[in-house]
Amino acid sequence: MTPPSFARLTLPLAALNFTNQASRTLIATIGPLLAVEFALSASELGLLAAMFFAAYAAAQLPVGLAIDIWGARRVQAVLALVAAAGFALCALATGPVTLAIGRVVTGIGISAGLIAMLKVNSQWYPKARVAQYTGWGVFVGALGSLAATVPAAMLIPVLGWRGVFLLLGTMALAVAGWIWVAVPDRGPGPPPARRSLATEAREFGRIFAAPAFRRLAPAIALLSAMNFTYQGLWAGPWLRDVAGLDDAGRAALLLVYALGLMVGSAGFGQAASALQARGWPPMTMPNLAFGGMAAVQLLLILDPSHHVVVLGLLWFVFALCGAAGPAGYAAIGQGFAPELAARVATAINLAMLVLVFLLQNAIGWILDLWPRTPAGGWDPAGYGWAFALTLFLQAVAIAWMLRPDVTRRA
Repeated sequence: MTPPSFARLTLPLAALNFTNQASRTLIATIGPLLAVEFALSASELGLLAAMFFAAYAAAQLPVGLAIDIWGARRVQAVLALVAAAGFALCALATGPVTLAIGRVVTGIGISAGLIAMLKVNSQWYPKARVAQYTGWGVFVGALGSLAATVPAAMLIPVLGWRGVFLLLGTMALAVAGWIWVAVPDRGPGPPPARRSLATEAREFGRIFAAPAFRRLAPAIALLSAMNFTYQGLWAGPWLRDVAGLDDAGRAALLLVYALGLMVGSAGFGQAASALQARGWPPMTMPNLAFGGMAAVQLLLILDPSHHVVVLGLLWFVFALCGAAGPAGYAAIGQGFAPELAARVATAINLAMLVLVFLLQNAIGWILDLWPRTPAGGWDPAGYGWAFALTLFLQAVAIAWMLRPDVTRRA
């Protein structure tokens, strides 16, 4: 059977991932505004941003199971409506509690953005092409990160931050209809045998027990978690407090960050598929990205006072490397049957989102160890220690992945 076109199969799901990426990045853009309007400390702002990822994480295993059983079309159309409700709650929030509830609902609604694309692509395309098509889908989603930077900053004086949330809610409603009309119910071939829900759920145990999953998943989860931790919140305050940029300059460098994510989403997927077709291991590109991200952090720790052009280049490379996460998801997923594709991806996503929740809070706690600056920001020294923490975690993940005893068993 000829597979549907990218525009019909992957693009509608990528459109929901657009709202996913926009909602993640938007807090980095409007976080300083929220901190002033609601009188939030660094740890409180970190908790507000992390609530989104906590809900996102809690939904992973149920959503992965639902997509494997009922298909991406039905599950994603419903979740898009949930996301629209979450954006509406954020727009109507009168205090940080209501805003946090809205972020939780939004996190549930966009929780399967990447997972659904991996599922349908693994059903319809050859294994060596899954990373390529998923990378293009993530590229489209990354446009949401770009839209949440300079374009969002330009809309805020006109619509206010509440109006931007309403705009995202309207988009989520439209995407729900698009997914329902365009995406097929299931892949080619006979439908899988029906089993009880309990039997399907027990497959998670087999996934978590697989030696290759245990060896590779922590590094891949951390690769994506690092990206979302900084893009989703702390890159914006860092650019204000350490780089000394004003609102316009901060929005411009967050735009550069989003461009790095876009280029990496398409580039790493294409490169991973091309190298695998030539016999290279599927983890080649994710491993290179992991090393590149560590190098950028080390440079920012040793000398954070780079020229703005150099800073833009460093954050571009940081985002570029973070975008290799989906290629790692596809690489790990190749060791499992296609009917488990969504569950494998959500198992990695669960670990990644738990890390994001912990890291966003931990960085806030570190920054609160120093007094607030006269301008209302946080001490640059705290950011250096925050980078040291994440760099240390990367070293631990690499050591775990390269353990000789685990490698032999795999």
